Formats: sequence, structure tokens, C-alpha cells
Amino acid sequence: MSARVSTPSRRLAAIGAIIALVVAVTAAGIAIARNGGGSGKSEPTAGAQPSFDPQQPTYDRLEKITSRRDAGDPLAVGKADAPVVLVEYADYQCSFCGRFTRETQPELVRKYVDEGVLRIEFRNFPIFGKDSERAARAAWAAGRQGRFPQFHHELFAKLRKGDALAEDKLVDLAGKAGVKDLDRFREDLNGSAAEAAVKKDQEEGYALGVKSTPTFLVGGRPLAGAQPLKEFEAAIAQAKAVKDAAGKSGK
Repeated sequence: MSARVSTPSRRLAAIGAIIALVVAVTAAGIAIARNGGGSGKSEPTAGAQPSFDPQQPTYDRLEKITSRRDAGDPLAVGKADAPVVLVEYADYQCSFCGRFTRETQPELVRKYVDEGVLRIEFRNFPIFGKDSERAARAAWAAGRQGRFPQFHHELFAKLRKGDALAEDKLVDLAGKAGVKDLDRFREDLNGSAAEAAVKKDQEEGYALGVKSTPTFLVGGRPLAGAQPLKEFEAAIAQAKAVKDAAGKSGK
């Protein structure tokens, strides 16, 4: 119940208002991604005009209700006012989530985040049981001490699906990630605030129709799975072009 109280009423109301449309569009986007849609044959370049998409108003609304743009969010990297926001729903026992973090995210950070074009916001979406939930709470706890990115990468660098994620193991990884106060880390990991934060992310994902990890929204446009780098580049370029066109038209 605490997660529902902590969720801003504005976001819940917005989700509730368009939930049927969101689920339909998200499901369609995920199905297209899984079937190899958006293969990059007509990838937009950074300066291209966006191609017409009748679903764009829905993507715009999704971007508004899912991107938090909180400058103090410890589970995000990039400027709060970056034109494009990538929201990732992931599980720490998901091997494809790990592949994205190790192989694709560093390139996105170098090419887009560091240039002020992209912001990446992480959402804990544990679907593999208690170990995944414990790891999600641990990631949140590391963020409380400003070490979420380091802990996030430490987990995905060292662990694979099926590895034990016992509390002592997570504390050990936190120490290697530079978390200074491990007693506080352990306390935060087991606290009600961590449970509420993870529950909030889960509820948001389920409301949007997310069923598997990793699932991404790039400028509100669904992208499922650890897709090749070019798919993210095309989605970012498309979202950036839409924002640029909206800016020129004064919207």
C-alpha cells in the first residue's frame, strides 16, 4: 500500500486516463520489435525530418507520463531536460538486461548522454522472484549513497541469471562498487522505502503492459529486448527529430 501512496497522483491519473490505448500500442510495439520490425532499412539520421507515424500522439503522451525528469533521481543518468528520454524496465537476473548494460549502454552514454541528447532512467522490474526483488532493493539502496551506476554495472558485470543474490553477496558487491556505509546500505535494502520504490516501478511497468525484460521506451516509443545498437540509434534519432520539429512549430 505504501507504494501507491508514494506514487504522485498526477502520474497515476494520467496513466489511468489512457491505459487502454497505452496497453494496445505498447503490445503492438513490442510485437513488432520481437518480430524484427524496425530493422533499420530507413533509419532516420540526426538531422532528418521525422517520418509520419499515426501513433506519435500516443508516444508523446507515454513519454510525458513515464519520464520523470527528476534532476535528483539517483537511478538516472543524463540531463533532466535532455530532448530524449530512454526508460528501461529491467531485472538483475535477466541476461539480456545484462547484455544491454555491458555492450550497448556505454555506447549510448558516450554518443548521446554525454552530448546532452539522451537521458536514461532505470526502472526496477523484478520478475524472477525473491532474489530479483532483493537485488532491485539493493540497487535502490546504492542509489541512496550516490553509487547506483557503479553498483548497477557491478551486478551485471559479475552476475548471471541463476547466480545467488543473497544479502551478504549484495553487500559485498556494494562495497566493491564504492558504497561507503555498508551498515546503512543493509538497512536501506531491507527498509520499507526500498520496497515501496521497487513496487512503484513495477506498478508503472505493469500498467503499461510490460511483461518481459528488458523493455524500453525511447521518447515514448516501445522497444523490447536487447536490440542491436543501431535500433536504439534509430529510435533516438526519430525521437530527437520529433522534438526538433515540435520546437520549430512552437508546440
